Amino acid sequence: MSVAFTEAAGFPVDQAGPVVSYAPMAIPVPGRAVDLQLKVRVPEAGQELPVIVLSHGNGPSNFVSSLYGYGPVAHFWAAHGFVVIQPTHLDSMTLGLREAGSYEAPLYWRTRVEDVRTILDHLDRIESTVPGLSGRVDRGRIAAVGHSMGGHTVGMLCGATVTDPVDGSPVYLPDQRIKAGVLLGAPGLGDDLAPYATEHWPILRTTRFDRMTTPALVVTGDDDTNAYFSERKDWRADAYRLGPGRKSLLWLYEAGHSFGGISTYDAAETTDENPERVAALRALVWAYLRSELYPDDKSWDEAVTVLRSMDTPWGRTETKP
Repeated sequence: MSVAFTEAAGFPVDQAGPVVSYAPMAIPVPGRAVDLQLKVRVPEAGQELPVIVLSHGNGPSNFVSSLYGYGPVAHFWAAHGFVVIQPTHLDSMTLGLREAGSYEAPLYWRTRVEDVRTILDHLDRIESTVPGLSGRVDRGRIAAVGHSMGGHTVGMLCGATVTDPVDGSPVYLPDQRIKAGVLLGAPGLGDDLAPYATEHWPILRTTRFDRMTTPALVVTGDDDTNAYFSERKDWRADAYRLGPGRKSLLWLYEAGHSFGGISTYDAAETTDENPERVAALRALVWAYLRSELYPDDKSWDEAVTVLRSMDTPWGRTETKP
């Protein structure tokens, strides 16, 4: 039986519009192994457009973890008024650098943060290069969204810390240009990292959230667990639990690490494939960012009200001031 999937799973969103995509765009970065490659999605209409920088995960697929991935969410957010910029980080399988011998490999945890900073430093260049974008970007309304390792990147941009493995110093790299973060399935507190992950990705062992003060939405789910990373069922909610300041939590029922398939269309690696769950997530993230970037916008309150009124809700939310 065929099924008709909805765009926003019953949540209130504004009218979708056409999207113009431009890729690849290359930004030369001194000292970086390769140029920083970007994909930019732009609403066809509108002025003073807010920005989302979308950081991919460190997944096993060849092209999902790059500028080519995350179409189900990136297109939606662009169709509903955001300029969405997607970098290809150095840990992408498309580049073949995971075993390059760098002290940052295989995750390139610091370079990922620097990639987002580079994007923000080069917004003039991005505006002038992408056809029809010049003069349409609102520099005061920038958000960062990341999935899995991308969530770790966003956490650092919001003030989370790690410890430099070379000299043992704390690495604190917040960017004040980012007004809100969204962490989708991000790694939790390093103290509770499992032995397997500690051996393979030791930098995660040092993750802390006590300085992560930027407002953020933290997203996890019932099945967003993996014993190779942590035995704790709520480990991926730590940025909400431990981060100071204004934070919100979206806990999705029965959701796995791919949240129904946010990373690409019809991905075989999605263990909990559910296009309606994807529709709910992207609508709720859109509502959160609208309200966080525009304080008079009530989209988040309205979306939470709808979520709570559903006969079978997709999940639950919490907020702390």
